[in-house]
Amino acid sequence: MEENRLNDEQFDTGYEKVLKIIDIVKANNIGLKLLIPTILIYGLPFYLIWKDSISFKDLFSAGSGWVFLKWLTIFLAGIVAHELVHGITWALFAKKGFRSIKFGVLWKYITPYCHCKEPLQIRHYLIGAITPFIFVGLLPAVYAIITGSINWLLFGIFYTVGAVGDFLIIKLLLPGKRNDYALDHPSEAGCYVYRKIPA
Repeated sequence: MEENRLNDEQFDTGYEKVLKIIDIVKANNIGLKLLIPTILIYGLPFYLIWKDSISFKDLFSAGSGWVFLKWLTIFLAGIVAHELVHGITWALFAKKGFRSIKFGVLWKYITPYCHCKEPLQIRHYLIGAITPFIFVGLLPAVYAIITGSINWLLFGIFYTVGAVGDFLIIKLLLPGKRNDYALDHPSEAGCYVYRKIPA
């Protein structure tokens, strides 16, 4: 918490501080509701293009004894990729670069996170929030539709749904103005928004 107090000293005057956090349990519930629509959005074009050559045996190509380990590895790799993309993107805009990026887990929700320890302009924060969906969810799904890979299709579906928390935060921040800043909350899913008070 001390770290965040130090980083928001520049906003002592002339800014209004507003807390913007999301309910992770609610986000997970929304994600479950969006699972079927996401499957349809990605799965329908996949099926129409590849219906004559779809083979579900590809899902188990590693052999029955290794299937669980294979999908556990893919699952963990996706989590790492999602958070790493957050970190890399925010580091591009942070004054101290990757030194301002911290990774961890909110253990009470068993939820991994990427935390930027310095304030970012709203537009830069939003870019960092959306990029995991693009690179870890959308692009793998598009690649699957182009190549006919069921593995990549499932990966894209899962990590599109997994980005629902990011979309909820984006929704909270979209009314923000260009002169606003966002500073990650140190222990919750969300951030503090610093709004410029009109002179």
